[in-house]
Amino acid sequence: MAVVLAAFVSTPSAHAACSDDRVEIRGDFGTVRFRVAVADDPRERSQGLMHVPEMPRMSGMLFVYERPQSVSFWMANTLIPLDMIFADETGVVTRIHENAVPLDRTPIPGGDGVQFVLEINGGMARQLGIDEGDELRHPSVSGDLAVWPCDAE
Repeated sequence: MAVVLAAFVSTPSAHAACSDDRVEIRGDFGTVRFRVAVADDPRERSQGLMHVPEMPRMSGMLFVYERPQSVSFWMANTLIPLDMIFADETGVVTRIHENAVPLDRTPIPGGDGVQFVLEINGGMARQLGIDEGDELRHPSVSGDLAVWPCDAE
């Protein structure tokens, strides 16, 4: 599965409209925009980024669950190191697991109340300054609970 994606660091006034193939995260560092593939059904979520030999520097996959829940990932058949950014139903980043080891079967728990997980290349979260409490925006993070809804600039 080739994912051709890019990210852009911008100021808040430079936001484009939300789209399904883009995730934005904002925090003390500013705003970063990723182009993503979305895994929003059980088959897509179980496949994830397995067997992907490389990913462009600023790309990712957004896992979307139907409701907040406990989630756990592993790196079986995943060939590249990944950062996993876990977010709740409001889009707030609740946990970051850095540099998950390729091919490792050790469970990586995301915690309770997780509805979204963004996987990016290992080391990127720290390099960009992404931290717990930052806010994620995507059309899937919708409704009155979203801390940074798509219609907000």
